Amino acid sequence: MKNYSEAEKGKFQRSNIILLSLTHLLHDIYSSFLAPLRPLLIEKFGITLAVASLWDLFQRIPWLLNPFIGMIAERTAARYFVILTPAITAVSMSLLGVAPSFTVVSILLLVMGISSAAFHVPSPVMIKKVSGKFTGKGMSYFMFGGEMARTLGPLVITGAVSLWGLEGTWKLIPFGLVASLLLYFKLRKIKISSDFKKADKKPQYWSSTKKLIPFFLVLIGITFFRAIMKSGLTAFLPTYFYTDKGETLWFANSALAVFQLAGAIGTLLAGTLSDKVGRKTSLLIISIITPFLMALFVSSSGVWSFVFLLLLGIFVFAPGPVLMALVQDVSKELPVFMNSIYMTISFGTSAVSVVFAGVLGDWVGLEQTYLISAVIAIGAVPCVLFLKSKRE
Repeated sequence: MKNYSEAEKGKFQRSNIILLSLTHLLHDIYSSFLAPLRPLLIEKFGITLAVASLWDLFQRIPWLLNPFIGMIAERTAARYFVILTPAITAVSMSLLGVAPSFTVVSILLLVMGISSAAFHVPSPVMIKKVSGKFTGKGMSYFMFGGEMARTLGPLVITGAVSLWGLEGTWKLIPFGLVASLLLYFKLRKIKISSDFKKADKKPQYWSSTKKLIPFFLVLIGITFFRAIMKSGLTAFLPTYFYTDKGETLWFANSALAVFQLAGAIGTLLAGTLSDKVGRKTSLLIISIITPFLMALFVSSSGVWSFVFLLLLGIFVFAPGPVLMALVQDVSKELPVFMNSIYMTISFGTSAVSVVFAGVLGDWVGLEQTYLISAVIAIGAVPCVLFLKSKRE
C-alpha cells in the first residue's frame, strides 16, 4: 500500500477505497448485532419495546462527542482511529449474549457507541481524500461496505446463536481482534491525516461552522423527517416479523438481511448517480418515492411484501452517501470536524427517533408506527428544496 502523495491527488484510488470500505464492512458487522438480538434480549429480561429502544439511545449518546473527536482527528493520525475501533466494537457487541442484565447491555452499547463514533468521524474524510473528483462514487463504495455489513451481521449473529446459544456469542471476539491486527499492517501506510494539518494558523472551529449553519439546519430537517422511518425499520423489523407476524427468528432476521442488502445496493448507486445528476436532484427523487414505498410495504403481504421491502431498502439508505458527499463538497475548511457535526446530527436524530418509534410501537403497534413514519417522512421534501443546486 502506497502512502498518499501529492501525485495521487485527483485520482480515484480504487485499492485504498476498497480497503477502507472493507474496514467499514468489518466494523459494522459487529455493530449491527443489536437489532437481531433484540427479540431474544426482550424475552430474556422481560422488558417492553419502549425500554428496549433505550439501548439504541445508549449506543448513540457518544455521538455527542463527535465534534471533540473531530478536533482530535484533525490534529492526529486519524487512521489509527480506524484501525483500533473494529477490535473494541467486536469485544463489546460479542458480549451482549452473556450480559446478565439490562444495565450491563447498556454499558456494552455505550462502549460500542464511543468506538463507532471514533471510527465513523475520520473515515469518510479519508475516503474523500482518495476519491479525487469522484467523491460521490467513493462514498458509495464506503457506504456499500457499511450496508453489506448490516446485511451480513444479522446472519452472522443468528448463526452464532444457533451454534452456541445466546450465551455463546462471545466466541465471535477473536475474529475482530485478528482483523484489527491485519488492518494495522494495511492502513498504517495511508498517511492522509497529515494533509489536514495547517501549520500556519490555528483551526477556526467556530467561524468555519458559523458559515455553514444554514446548510446544517437543512440537513437537520432532512434527517429528522426521515429518521423515524429508517430507525423504526432497522431497529424493529425483526421484532415486527417475530412478534407481530409470528414468524421464526431466522425468517425475521433474514428479512432484515434482505432489507439491508437492498440498502447496500441503494448506497452503491445513489452516490455515483449524484455525481452525474446532482446531490439535490438525487435527494428530491428519493424523498418523494420513499414514503409511498413504506405504505405499500405495510399494506402488502406474501411475496409482494418482500418486493416492496427490497425497493424500500434501496430508497431508505440511498441518501447516506449523497449527504456525506454533500458535506464534503461544502467543507473546504476542517473537513473532519465538519463531518463530525454531520455525524452528530445524523446519529442524534436516529437516537431520538428510535426511542419515539419504540414508544409509539407499544402504543399503537409497529404496523401503525410504520404508516405514521411514512407520513412524517414527506416533510423531508421541502427541506431538500432549500438546498442549493450547485456546490459552493
